[in-house]
Amino acid sequence: MTASRRHFLQAAAALSLTRMTGSAAEPSRRVRAGQIGTQHGHASGKMATLRKLQEDFTVIGLAGAGDNPGAAYDGIPRFTVEQLLQQPDLEAVVVETDFPDACAAAHAAIKAGKAVHLDKPGALDHGAFKVMRQEAEDRGLIFQMGYMLRYNAGFQFVFKAVKEGWLGRITEIDAMMGKKLDAAGRLDLMRLPGGGMFELGCHLVDAVGCILGKPQAVHSFAKPTGGDGFKDNQLAVLEYPTAVATLRCNMADPFGNPRRRFLITGTEGSLEIMPLESGRITARLTAPHGEYNVGEQQITLPAGGRYDAELQVLAAAIRENRPLPWNAAHDIAVHETALKAGGASVQ
Repeated sequence: MTASRRHFLQAAAALSLTRMTGSAAEPSRRVRAGQIGTQHGHASGKMATLRKLQEDFTVIGLAGAGDNPGAAYDGIPRFTVEQLLQQPDLEAVVVETDFPDACAAAHAAIKAGKAVHLDKPGALDHGAFKVMRQEAEDRGLIFQMGYMLRYNAGFQFVFKAVKEGWLGRITEIDAMMGKKLDAAGRLDLMRLPGGGMFELGCHLVDAVGCILGKPQAVHSFAKPTGGDGFKDNQLAVLEYPTAVATLRCNMADPFGNPRRRFLITGTEGSLEIMPLESGRITARLTAPHGEYNVGEQQITLPAGGRYDAELQVLAAAIRENRPLPWNAAHDIAVHETALKAGGASVQ
């Protein structure tokens, strides 16, 4: 394991499954946050979570929304992007725009000196993403990509187990993330380089990158199921010095959600999360580790709210001015790999 991967796994394993705080005795200070955009598929869920986490956030405004963004935004003051970024004491900006506008919106917030939560995959153009993400780090700003699986209890368990050597040397990862898209959804994602693998499979790319780092090579395959040319049925193979990761994204799968899985195998065992956000893990171990025995066993962890942990971690990082474990190099590598995994060229 490289030093950078070891550092990441140690830092990620130290995160609480619910929140990262300096001291439980310290009262929380609400972070003043605003949201740009309502077009992303996670947008209303993020706003609902920000409003729910009343000990962590005060939502001061919304920019870049349509005429009827939905009930999640009722009562939120409306601004232009420029007005929102000029609001007194604004600390964090959550970017939930349409894909083509995401990078520019995040970059504007960075130039205004704000912490940023940018929903995945972050940008259509890799060069623009790289410049934006590196500037956030160079300015010392808190920056968080919206890969919620990073904070999921099941994935936190896996990160910790890998860090502690439960599985020995990692030899393979096999993962799948799919769903059934309707005609409108297919038309919407046809705009994206990399198809469904880039839009949805990027979650898997991030998780693999957290464990194995940037791959030596990426091979992409696609067998579209429809006649519209949309790359809805994809496979990516990521090569590492002593491991291979295979990632599938099937956007024509009527049972895509319950079939979502992440299986990691090493020389001393395996851990399988299925479905991805369920907190249900099948562990197969050659040696005991704490309360877990040799052989196969089922583990069930509390699933929690989908976006609760990531936003709680963001608030704590801002309060403490503490960078997150996922640095610019990681996020840039994930973005590049996600594009390549979907068969897109990267300049």
